[in-house]
Amino acid sequence: MSKLLLNLRNVPDDEADDVRALLDAHRIEFYETKPSMWGVSAGGIWVTEDADVTNAKHAMADYQQQRGARARDEYAAAKREGTAETFVSVLRAEPGRVALSVLAILFLLGLVALPIILLRG
Repeated sequence: MSKLLLNLRNVPDDEADDVRALLDAHRIEFYETKPSMWGVSAGGIWVTEDADVTNAKHAMADYQQQRGARARDEYAAAKREGTAETFVSVLRAEPGRVALSVLAILFLLGLVALPIILLRG
């Protein structure tokens, strides 16, 4: 029976390509399901043989550890160079999005506080 190895929701294309190449390199048979038309399912990469699931998970764990280390190194380098994204840089680049996010947060906090306010009075 097939086992889901990677849910493709919010997975960048380069990572999905790396996982496909990893499975091919380890000669692990897999297939991929595409996202549904209405966004209910994001698709996934499935290992077809039960015997290969353990090997695929170990290979995936090693890959994720390497990818995480690489991302941390890239972020540290960006911080040293001063090119890392900060709140101020996002505010300068997209002030409308930041303002809408702050307003949405305040609105939600107000909704959470509303029962307490109504019960006091």
